[in-house]
Amino acid sequence: MNNPKQNFFLTKNNQKIHYKFINNKSLTTIVFLHGLMSNIQSKKAKHLEKFVNKNKINLLLFEYSGHGKSSGKFTDFSIKDWINDSRSIIKKLIKKNKIVLVGSSMGAWIGVILIKYFYKRIKGYVGIASAPDFTEELIWKKLNIFEKNNIKKNKIYKLRSNHNNFYPITKKFIVDGKKNLILNKKIKCNFPVELLHGINDSSVPWFYSLKLLKTLISKKINLTIINDGDHSLSRTQDLKKLDLAIKNII
Repeated sequence: MNNPKQNFFLTKNNQKIHYKFINNKSLTTIVFLHGLMSNIQSKKAKHLEKFVNKNKINLLLFEYSGHGKSSGKFTDFSIKDWINDSRSIIKKLIKKNKIVLVGSSMGAWIGVILIKYFYKRIKGYVGIASAPDFTEELIWKKLNIFEKNNIKKNKIYKLRSNHNNFYPITKKFIVDGKKNLILNKKIKCNFPVELLHGINDSSVPWFYSLKLLKTLISKKINLTIINDGDHSLSRTQDLKKLDLAIKNII
């Protein structure tokens, strides 16, 4: 088995991005884009390591600025920074290979934005519990006037998660989200698109994948609704569906 090396990539902004790269000498590399305040120690990331070694393809795992072992404080960054992190490390580490973008939650949103930068090299896209435009639709629009005014005054808003902790929401986080909305667009994809979403997802309703389905224009596009699936989609039966989605592409 090819054990991934743990390394750090230095961005133009001098942020150290923690990453692992599994090189199985394949012409295809899966790029995993994790979710908000997640990391590459998740069950999905660990599962992908086993998957690529079994199927002899490459894998790039990395953590955005302010996440996991990467440098920086979470509240200093936003989706714009994480898009730039993703662009930079892909350009540096994957020179010629075809790319399969696999994004989880916010990572699925970032993956859609990356399409325009790597269009000719993308072999396929997989969105897991996709959360496109969530900063606007699932956060900003649900805040009251008092909460919105506090954010506008650069105060941090603590958004309660479903895991009994908080997401610190900043003005930059909301503003940059507004600048990167995608659900109001049509994005052409000359590659297969696979979307997975749990019907019991209490963080991002399943119909956001349906909205994304209407945004991504592909001749081969598939949405799999998992009847008893939650937001993480990390159970054995969920990961088997992820395997199938990737195999439909590679």
